[in-house]
Amino acid sequence: MKVLVCIKRVPAVAGRISLTDDGRAIDSKYLGYAIGPHEECAVEEAVRIVEATGGESVVLTLGPAESVEQLRDAMAIGMSRAIHLVTNGEEWDPESTAAAIVEAARADEAESGPFDLVLLGNESGDTGGYQVAARVGRALGRPVLTGLKGLSVTNGILHGEQVVPGGRDVYEVSLPAVASVLEGLNLPRYPSVPGRIRAKSKPVAASRPARPEQRLEMLRLVVPEGAAKQVEILGNGAAAAAATVDMFDRIGIL
Repeated sequence: MKVLVCIKRVPAVAGRISLTDDGRAIDSKYLGYAIGPHEECAVEEAVRIVEATGGESVVLTLGPAESVEQLRDAMAIGMSRAIHLVTNGEEWDPESTAAAIVEAARADEAESGPFDLVLLGNESGDTGGYQVAARVGRALGRPVLTGLKGLSVTNGILHGEQVVPGGRDVYEVSLPAVASVLEGLNLPRYPSVPGRIRAKSKPVAASRPARPEQRLEMLRLVVPEGAAKQVEILGNGAAAAAATVDMFDRIGIL
């Protein structure tokens, strides 16, 4: 198996998120950077597939020079080598991003054979465009499965599972294929110290693609509103017992 995983350097979003004044980017002044959470699962899945079947796993990113840190993180947990499409740090629209990935994938396939599977996160951890996987699959002329919470490869067939109300939908497509996965597909491992040492010597092929005119325009980003919380004081001590029982009855516990 030869597997390609596409990742993106995104702000680590465990803390409170704020936007720049123009609403077009995440204010990363006080944030670190990481691989997007969906893409972390894609990396882990690629490593597991190659560990089970043999072959090679390749990690690719389109991003600034600093993105090599995320490539090294992916190689520290087992990815074989990396492709870095170096940018000046500006955002690329989904159409341009997909085109750059396809061009790099085809160039690599011409040198070292076709990819059996291309994995991406279902959406990036910052802009959340949802488009790149579908665009890559269409440009490569390969079947695409998106939003997967389950994935396996058996005898040249990709089995993908999507969570739906009441259960799961299961799809099967022939390899080569493209798939996008969701966080929760697996539990990504942490890079070990020996893994980080090995990653320093793994090859990173760097090139600088020309940024085409952007045909898709992002108007603005919006931070989702947090879930509203409501507190009701039922009383103090024994006097609150009756009110507590009444509350349990109203919410269906009793």
